[in-house]
Amino acid sequence: MNMISFSQNGETPFQQLLGFNKDILEKWISLEECFYSSKTFSVELKEEVRRRLAFNNGCEYCKAKGAPSKAILNPRIQMAARFADFSSKETHIGDREMGALKEVFSEREISELLAFICFTSASQRFGALLNLLPSCQI
Repeated sequence: MNMISFSQNGETPFQQLLGFNKDILEKWISLEECFYSSKTFSVELKEEVRRRLAFNNGCEYCKAKGAPSKAILNPRIQMAARFADFSSKETHIGDREMGALKEVFSEREISELLAFICFTSASQRFGALLNLLPSCQI
C-alpha cells in the first residue's frame, strides 16, 4: 500500500504520487524525457543503468520492469553499469574511478551519465520511500 494517495495529475502511478504539485510533475517529466530522448547513450545502456539502480535503490515498482543483465559485453555499458553500482555505495569519485570513466567516456558523456544516474536514483528513491508497488492501481 502506498504511503500517500494518488493525485489526479499524471499518467502513471509514479507520476500520480508526484502529481500533487503540477509544476514539479511537469518539470520532472520534461527532464526525464530529455534524458531518454538524448542520443548520447544507447537505449540499452540507459536501460541497464536503470535496472541496476532499481535493485540498488529498492524500488519494487522499478524492479518489476526487469533484472540487471548477468553478462555485458559492450565496454560502455559495462562501465555505465559499474558506475550505477558505485554510485549506490559512494558519494565521491576518486582519481582512479574518474580515470576509468575517462578511458571510456568523454567529459561531456561523464556529466550526462552521472546526471542520469542521479536523476534515476532520485525517481526510484521517491517510489521506494512511498512504497510504490508494481501492482499499484490508479
